[in-house]
Amino acid sequence: MTRPSIDLFSGGGDTGRLMAGLDWARTPLGPVDGWPQSLRVAVRLLLSSRYPMLLLWGEGFSQLYNDAYSTLIGDKHPAALGNDVRVTLAEGWDVLAPLVQQAMTTGVASWVPALRLLLERAGYREEAYFSVSHAPARDDDGRTVGVFTVCSEVTEQVVGERRLRLLRDLSVLGDGRTVDVDATGARLIDTIGGHPLDVPFAAIYLRDGASLRRVAHTGGVQGALPDTVDLADAGPIAHAWGLPDAAEGRPAQVSDVADRMTLPAGAWDDPVHTALALPLPSGDEDQPLGVLLAGVSPSRRLDEAYRAFHQLLAQQASLALRNAQEYEEERRRIEALAELDRVKTDFFANVSHEFRTPLTLMLGPLADALTDATAPLATVQRERVETAWRNATRLLTLVNSLLTFSSLEAGRARSDARTVDLSALTAELAGVFRAAVERAGLTLEVVCPPLPRPVTIDPVNWERIVTNLLSNALKYTFIGRIRVALDADDNEVRLTVADTGIGIAEQDLPKLFDRFHRVRGARSRSHEGTGIGLALVHELARLEGGEVRVTSRVGVGSTFTVVLPWSATRRNAVADPPVERRGDAARAAVEEATGWLAEASDNPTEPEHASGPTVDELAGARILVADDNTDMRAYLSRLLTGQGWRVRAVTDGRKALDEIHRERPDLVLTDVMMPVLDGFDLLRQLRADPTTRTLPVLVLSARAGGEASVEGLGLGADDYLVKPFAATELIARIRAAIRRARDRHDPAGTGTGDAPSARAGAVAAVAEPTAEDGGTAVGGTADGVATGRPDSGASARDALADRNGTDDVLDTSWAYPSEPTSAAVMRRDVRRTLCDLAVDPDVLEDLLLAASEAVNNAVEHAQRPSRPEVRVRVQVGDGLVRISVRDFGTWRDRRPAMDRGRGALLMNAYGDVRLVSTAEGTTVTIERRLDDPA
Repeated sequence: MTRPSIDLFSGGGDTGRLMAGLDWARTPLGPVDGWPQSLRVAVRLLLSSRYPMLLLWGEGFSQLYNDAYSTLIGDKHPAALGNDVRVTLAEGWDVLAPLVQQAMTTGVASWVPALRLLLERAGYREEAYFSVSHAPARDDDGRTVGVFTVCSEVTEQVVGERRLRLLRDLSVLGDGRTVDVDATGARLIDTIGGHPLDVPFAAIYLRDGASLRRVAHTGGVQGALPDTVDLADAGPIAHAWGLPDAAEGRPAQVSDVADRMTLPAGAWDDPVHTALALPLPSGDEDQPLGVLLAGVSPSRRLDEAYRAFHQLLAQQASLALRNAQEYEEERRRIEALAELDRVKTDFFANVSHEFRTPLTLMLGPLADALTDATAPLATVQRERVETAWRNATRLLTLVNSLLTFSSLEAGRARSDARTVDLSALTAELAGVFRAAVERAGLTLEVVCPPLPRPVTIDPVNWERIVTNLLSNALKYTFIGRIRVALDADDNEVRLTVADTGIGIAEQDLPKLFDRFHRVRGARSRSHEGTGIGLALVHELARLEGGEVRVTSRVGVGSTFTVVLPWSATRRNAVADPPVERRGDAARAAVEEATGWLAEASDNPTEPEHASGPTVDELAGARILVADDNTDMRAYLSRLLTGQGWRVRAVTDGRKALDEIHRERPDLVLTDVMMPVLDGFDLLRQLRADPTTRTLPVLVLSARAGGEASVEGLGLGADDYLVKPFAATELIARIRAAIRRARDRHDPAGTGTGDAPSARAGAVAAVAEPTAEDGGTAVGGTADGVATGRPDSGASARDALADRNGTDDVLDTSWAYPSEPTSAAVMRRDVRRTLCDLAVDPDVLEDLLLAASEAVNNAVEHAQRPSRPEVRVRVQVGDGLVRISVRDFGTWRDRRPAMDRGRGALLMNAYGDVRLVSTAEGTTVTIERRLDDPA
């Protein structure tokens, strides 16, 4: 009876045949005949697909995959079949584990574009990138028992874009503004040094008569390379590096770098084995200008594309050096620039052609699939196709922007002027952004009255100007409005794009239109971007005969004004204008902006958890984690919560300070490199404040080395741990730091220290909130109880009576997800807590009804919450019951008083209601006296 097992793998190609012959009884999955139907269906699905697919099944994460996936893992196939993925992909499991665990524990699929992995699939640790989706795989009973992974390798695209950025940066240096040759070489090397993934080390040698002189280097190779080389009598070291050959125009490959020299390791501490010595071409073909010595990444194969990149690297470096060297020889410099500019322009044109062809073949079928009414896509497939279409469109926009910059820099860009209705065109382009702006909770105002006379302008360039300004406004505006206005007087036409965003500091305004300039630490909806949007607006405005101006105030907003003199808009229009698809660039920008909004609204923060029952004296300790990496925050939260500690995670030092002042933790665990306020600045502020001077701080950083740790410890850190780290070591250091802090506050060991967690257990005898039914208890206090807790035989009702209304008997809180079902869960938790106290049943029902309305308001009206949760706090004491409901978003319609709507009427009818609304969130407080049952 083996036929069904064989049929299961039929049609699966080579991998299917291997599966059919595999002894599955030796694997955790067991014999094929015993596989559940859900597993059989999943196997048939992946084997029938030509797209790379991987199925992880069971607690052992056993692997089943298809032919397309087998090519992605190289020589790990076929040994990976049926084996544990944690063993097969051990080198990349730290990256994959959070995604797999998320799908297993939450049942929610994820999609990560360009996920970086280090794979040992070809005899070395290879830098690879994959766009990957992880979805839960369920058994016949509906339980999540595995993960379905769909992926595609995008290594060539990611690496190609990165190399193109380096070449573009180098091309900017070839503008001739730096006359000194040595200074030009230093600038080139500084730029190359910023891309260690592609060039681990580099050095530039220039010809000086009959010798070579090293003018600049990067990567710490100073002691391994000669300072000068006599070409007539070069020594063995110079020949070993191939410098004499390259100086004569013959490229040389050095293949024994690691064996002969002690050189810096690559980006992941893998030794560099190969280097290329390349001639720097000059006007004299028989005598190169010098030599570029460049290391080859040990994480990438030295294929033809990589070699071509090095050749282009040498050409760009040569361009800058020749401009500086030949500045005095005007004619030769101009001729050399023209020739090299032609090579550069041809390069960008060739790259454009190579990108545009596959992009056309991607965008066309994708658009056809999305609009095909005869064979509509299923919801899941539509989402995947839309994702592919959006990213392909974004790549096309990037290619177009790079080509536009290339043309502008080469002086070959031109304006295809046409007579257009500029008011209608501007209003149409702004309207494309309306849905995205309103989705962000903003107001879009468009004021574009008809102009007194026609305007002659390139509509494509105008579309890019309007699109970039609107995208920029949406990216940096969180509350308020965006206003687009077009007006004119006797002298000029003015386009104004004003926002109520974060604003721009005065010192940054002069550099705002520089290429690749980005304001450091600015709050934005996304950190993605090339940094060329405003520079492109500036260049295109100049191309149209106008200019762009900006005024801004931090915290108030910015106003960009594009000014076109009437004299520049009266040119002759191009005859027979072609039919054009107006608005494509705007729609592409809106698609990207929509991704910012979805990403921001779907960015969860690890919630606090109540510590479980344990005899550990540190149980319930509060840990504040500050790290800008989402995966790292999630990992640390899971790790520390598992120790019975309550964890709060934030993204930067400023938010960490806010959390510390709101609720003092027992320990702060902070990264160093973070936006807004980094870890060292956070540490400085904590140590400068007397109230937090003794707060334990453990610095967790990727900055290795003695200097980094000395700096952190010198600023007052209690400990410094370098990534990667062992979980057991981290936990041990945290325990030691907390114990040291408690010993300082309570040296006699009497338990009277003032650490926050020393008081957290007092509430346990009065009320014990739990995380049942979805609520997450986040702790409470009962300050004022003489013994710390009532006698074990006394009920909570007796405790309330004994207090005589003088102090708080109960103070506890919960955190609920920002979902409609949370109100019902809250009612159960609050009812369970208050039922043990002397609260009149009618008062209790009134309070629960009012609190439910407050929770529903928080869920419905809090826009773009910084934390996707609602906090509910219950306090009983002084003859009052007080329930507070807090959200972390911005209400679309803020009112100082609860004076309208069904929910507001109910809350005011059943209690005394106060509302406090700030930029950080809204808090509704409902109070009711215990002796007021009416």
